[in-house]
Amino acid sequence: MAHNYLHRTPLPRLFLISSGRETHVDGSLLTEQLKQIPRSMDCMVQIREKQLDAKQLFLLSLKAAAIASSTKIRLLINERADIALAAALQGVHLPEKSCPPDKLRPFAQELIIGCSVHSPESALSAEQSGADYLLFGPVFDTPSKRKYGPPQGVNKLGTICRSTSLPVFAVGGITPKNIKECKSAGAYGAAGISIFENDARFAANLEQFYNALYQ
Repeated sequence: MAHNYLHRTPLPRLFLISSGRETHVDGSLLTEQLKQIPRSMDCMVQIREKQLDAKQLFLLSLKAAAIASSTKIRLLINERADIALAAALQGVHLPEKSCPPDKLRPFAQELIIGCSVHSPESALSAEQSGADYLLFGPVFDTPSKRKYGPPQGVNKLGTICRSTSLPVFAVGGITPKNIKECKSAGAYGAAGISIFENDARFAANLEQFYNALYQ
């Protein structure tokens, strides 16, 4: 299966994931973060707000898309390919047990489609189904991922990276200090949630994260 998006342009290595705690559209943490990302910084941002209904997600997506329109930010949304298309976002991220990419691709030729995976088998399945990238974690301990189980570790990350030709993003407790370990294990990029939630440190953390990924 061809990976539509990767044949056109490499994906950014920096991947921000929204807090999962949005309650309103205007003045939200996500929109404030988007405004602080430098216009020339190549990154992906996933809108992951499971507690919002479809209308709220759509309105938040429209607001985010307006802010990101003149930047190098590529906006994705969790699972809702319909909203991604309606709000003119760049991609959709699919949980491991969601529908496979090849079921969406006929309706979403231009979207980046990524998949969360937790085993080499699911990584291979996602690749064969036409995913453009994989997200694996939690690699390290982090409050936002504790409900999903214990940290998987760098060795498991390496196993996943060796099992696929797709770019793999490490998530879960990633910091500028441990990104090098992830890259050494084969990770293409890294994703963060908690590290970007400190308003006072957002710009500094973002720059350090970005620099560590591209060193």
